[in-house]
Amino acid sequence: MLSDRMKRLVPYAPGEQPQDRKYLKLNTNENPYPPSPRIKTFLDNFDIEQLRLYPDPLAERLREKLALRYGLNKEQVFVSNGSDEALSFCFYAFFDSQKGNLLFPQITYSFFPVYCSFYNIAFETIPLNEDFTIDVEKFMGKTACGVVLVNPNAPTGIALPLEKISFLLANCPRDNVVIIDEAYVDFGAQSAVGLIGQFPNLVVVRTFSKSMSLAGLRLGFVLASDALISALFTVKDSFNSYPVDMLSQMIAEVALSDESYYQALQNEIIAVREQFCASLGAMGWSVLPSKANFVFACKGGVPGRTVYLELKKRGILVRHFDGERTKDFVRITIGKREDMERLTQEIRRAF
Repeated sequence: MLSDRMKRLVPYAPGEQPQDRKYLKLNTNENPYPPSPRIKTFLDNFDIEQLRLYPDPLAERLREKLALRYGLNKEQVFVSNGSDEALSFCFYAFFDSQKGNLLFPQITYSFFPVYCSFYNIAFETIPLNEDFTIDVEKFMGKTACGVVLVNPNAPTGIALPLEKISFLLANCPRDNVVIIDEAYVDFGAQSAVGLIGQFPNLVVVRTFSKSMSLAGLRLGFVLASDALISALFTVKDSFNSYPVDMLSQMIAEVALSDESYYQALQNEIIAVREQFCASLGAMGWSVLPSKANFVFACKGGVPGRTVYLELKKRGILVRHFDGERTKDFVRITIGKREDMERLTQEIRRAF
């Protein structure tokens, strides 16, 4: 009853969302602070009569506001039902194995191989350096159909400097799309959006989930050249003309109107991250240099799974990735100050 392609699929495994007890959740990179209070005001006054109508399939107003925020025009903006959907559309629209393998780092967002399986795209993973940094020169000189990078990378949190991304783009064939997934860029990394005018093969994928505290809304967006955005609309309209609902579009517009509120949250998360990293270091932990709202850390001599299980017993969830180079680490989301103080105390007692 199942197709052969269905039988071959190995789905992405999301972070735990336990139902059996209340945990301090530091495992899924959610923002610990609420979204803009302007959103509550909007919802309190929303006319539910509007919900009988279909949403704008082009998300015109939201795209205009995003274009204004990032110094682009509306035709260079695409919105989607979460950045994962945007990435899926990009894989379908831009990557063809007849041109070569799709290239991405050996340690990165684990959804990428899933998309490749789903769309039958051959891929090659590029090893990270010993210190877990990405060497863009390793992506060059290969027969490839494109490149996908997360910046800052996940789960390491390490950011590529903008000049490295520019160097990669300058040395990639212009008919090969390069995707930069910037889900975490607002926590201290440099965005590549300013390079779109210079490199028509650059695609930047962003999300409202992390820095704008709207993970439950499921809203992402893409910034790229007019031609590439037009291709994404073709994919969307061949799949579902109305993927982004009316409320999501309106709430996102409200969120974009409160930039100062979100900037303050981002600054606080960065400050808490740096303080927490210093505390871990003082306890003898190794912490990779993060520019995200999470850190990737290990305690010498203690397997990462042991850390994960011990903290879970103590009511705190972190995430463990059981790969060859990641098995000793755990990924820890940055919560509020009191959250990280509690975690620090439990780590001190346990390890």
